[in-house]
Amino acid sequence: MAEHNHEELAGNRFFWVTILNVVITIAEFVGGFLSGSLSLISDAFHNLGDSFSIVFSYIASRVSKRRQNARNTFGYKRAEIITAFLNSIVLGVVCLILMIEAAKRISQPEPINGNLMLTIAVIGLVANLLSAYLLNAGSKSNLNMKATYLHILSDALSSIAIIIGGILIDLFNWTLVDPVVTILVAAYIIYEAIPIVRQTFRILMQGAPNIDYEAIKHDLLQLDGVFSVHHVHAWLIDENNIIFSAHVNMHDMKISQVQPIYLEITKILKNKYHICHVTIQAETTRGEDEDIIYDRGNDIP
Repeated sequence: MAEHNHEELAGNRFFWVTILNVVITIAEFVGGFLSGSLSLISDAFHNLGDSFSIVFSYIASRVSKRRQNARNTFGYKRAEIITAFLNSIVLGVVCLILMIEAAKRISQPEPINGNLMLTIAVIGLVANLLSAYLLNAGSKSNLNMKATYLHILSDALSSIAIIIGGILIDLFNWTLVDPVVTILVAAYIIYEAIPIVRQTFRILMQGAPNIDYEAIKHDLLQLDGVFSVHHVHAWLIDENNIIFSAHVNMHDMKISQVQPIYLEITKILKNKYHICHVTIQAETTRGEDEDIIYDRGNDIP
């Protein structure tokens, strides 16, 4: 019941954040064209992308809750990772396009209505801060939510920069501020998106988590009956769930005697190393001299 209420609350927050972004997008497109501000128009495109990303993020979060089945034996948690990866890539591409357009504006400046630009930017800032507040809680432990939250937070920063630009244009007629602000904000957004792209790409490529394999081997060798550990694999389903498999050399014994050792191994890996799924292959002498990480040719042909 608690999980259902949490999902319902998350759904409500996604809904209101989407509505806010649509309102901001329309306001900034209209205000940008009327004022001649490239930074407002660029932020409107940014917000339009955010609206789509929020919807996709919500769909992905719902899909990720589906239970594993014969088609997806590890479940659907990767749906959020894929969405976070694509959202961050799209955000980076949009920012590069805006930086190119801003560079053109620097060489060919255009007149800008600073008052209108400032008014629309203030409205956008208020709406973005409210959206960021709604998504803040889920962004700390979920890459999908973090990517969406980053979109919203970058919009808030864009609005602040546009406000400053609007003030300078209104007071001093410094129209050059508009494309400069666009470039600075776009560069910052790309800088913030790169770590998410790297982390999600690593997960999608079955990258290993940051765990101490030698410490794991040392701990397992303390168990009675275990004398070697080799051929270890570890990978991430998402940013929170680690899968682990290993070949463990044990003294020759009955399967009924092996089972308690399995339970001890699983307990150590789950409690100390936060591994959620453990697969152990018991062996006697096969591979006992191999390294803990297999590196002798093709591993999984």
